[in-house]
Amino acid sequence: MKQLYRLLRRVVLSFGLLYAYNIFMHQYELPIPINLITVPFVTVFSIPGFIGLIIFYLINFR
Repeated sequence: MKQLYRLLRRVVLSFGLLYAYNIFMHQYELPIPINLITVPFVTVFSIPGFIGLIIFYLINFR
């Protein structure tokens, strides 16, 4: 039960992190889509994964 709570907490925090990033970076037109790829990626890899997504989107879509 404790592991399920930790996993759910990490998923919610990952979603919140992506959502907050999108709110702040919308004015610069640099959003990261919130979908079934990005949320688990940030959940598993945490902050380094989030920074990796930012760099990936800057290189490929900018």
